[in-house]
Formats: sequence, C-alpha cells, structure tokens
Amino acid sequence: MNSPQIRFEDGAAYETYMGVWSRDVGEAFLRWLAPAPGWRWADVGCGNGAFTELLVQRCAPAEVKGIDPAAAQIAFARDRFANEARVAFEVGDAQALPWAEAAFDAATMALVIFFVPDPAKSVAEMARVARPGGSVSTYAWDLLGGGNPYAAMFEAMGELGIAQSGPPSPEASRLESLRALWQDAGLVDLETETFEVRREYESFDRYWDIARTGPRVATTIAGLSDPDRARLREALRRRVPADGTGRLVCTARANAIKGRVADR
Repeated sequence: MNSPQIRFEDGAAYETYMGVWSRDVGEAFLRWLAPAPGWRWADVGCGNGAFTELLVQRCAPAEVKGIDPAAAQIAFARDRFANEARVAFEVGDAQALPWAEAAFDAATMALVIFFVPDPAKSVAEMARVARPGGSVSTYAWDLLGGGNPYAAMFEAMGELGIAQSGPPSPEASRLESLRALWQDAGLVDLETETFEVRREYESFDRYWDIARTGPRVATTIAGLSDPDRARLREALRRRVPADGTGRLVCTARANAIKGRVADR
C-alpha cells in the first residue's frame, strides 16, 4: 500500500503500449457483461479513453463519464471524443468519486484496480454511484498469476537483479480478492470470469521498443549502462521466442467480476 502510485501520463504512448491489449480484453469483457443499451456509465480510471471508446461503440450508452488522476490522459481522452456529446471526462480520484449517489446504471473499472492504493474504497465508491440494481464490475490483469501482457519484461529484470516498481495493490487482481472486495461492498449476484487474449508483434525489435516504454520500467531501463541494457534485451529475448517468420505471439490473462447493487 505504500508503493508510489503508477500513472500513465502520456495518452499516445499508452495507446501503443497497452491500447491493443486493452481493446481485445475489453471486447471480451463487454460480451460477458452483456449490458443493456441506454445505460449511464461511470468509467473509473478511464485513462486515455480506450475502454470508453468500446462502451460507445458496443453498448449504445445514454451517457459516459470518465475519471482518471492523470491530466495528460484526460486531455487525450477529451480530444478523442471532441465531437461526442454523450461523453465527458474529468481529473479525479477513484477513491473519492465526484458524482452523486445512484447517478449511473453501471460503474466499471478497466485494468485499473491494482493501481488504486485502497481498492476497497474504490469499489465502495462505484457501488455508491450506481443505482439500486445497477451493475458494478471490473477486470484486471492477473498480475500475481503471470497474466500481465509484459510479464516477460518484469521476469527478465528480476533475473538480472534490476530494480522495478510495482503497483500498490497487485493482490486486488486475484479472483479471490475481487470476490471479497465485491462482497464487502455489499454487492450481490456476483459472477467471475477469466479472459485470455493474444497480440502479435512483427519482430522482437518491435516488441522490445514497446515493452521498454511501460511506466514501471521506462526510467530504469533508460538509466542502465549499455552493457546492462544489452543483457536485459537478451534475457527478454529468451522469454519471448519468435516463430519462423520472426513474429512474436504473446498472451495475457485478465480476471473479471460483476455484481449489482442491492435494492436499498
């Protein structure tokens, strides 16, 4: 809980680093969630609006309000939806949402809960702003089970003893932890699911160029000596072997939960 908060401050860089991954797993999550059209949505930890875009494209919402602590991400999201009157964004905290009680039909958090210093507060806040009977949900990379899309990078750094920062609440990505958080918030009719997604990179060079831009590793890797950076590159290459054409196919896994607010 005392780890420094990790934020994606560059919306365009996030799109390259995580955008493809987040869209693929977001599509699977929304198929499973099966929301009704016309809902009012709270997109908590909306980042650069990648998941918000899926909500607009797939769910015919009446309204989406997104919130994120990173001003640069919010600026990117606003540009993305400059001509969409149903969507609004603001800078804010998932642990203290600025919205009224029962203001939404659904509150959701996409690939964010492990970044929140106090996940229980954020779940309680989502339950507060969703109406009675409303949906409260999340999905998160299975960090402790090796489900992060860039787990190979973190493993390679660990092998070489290179320090790396971690999110404050990795335990929250476990299915058991998610279920406990939802139960403690008084949510009912809980269901869980796990999704696996794949992404292709045309070459190891492309994978390396993208993987080293992550906010948990970029500063550290940039500060390595040339020999240490070369050793890290080779350690990573061993973990993500290319096929006969030079392409890499990587997998990631996310855990999800959904529930609803009990009638008050």
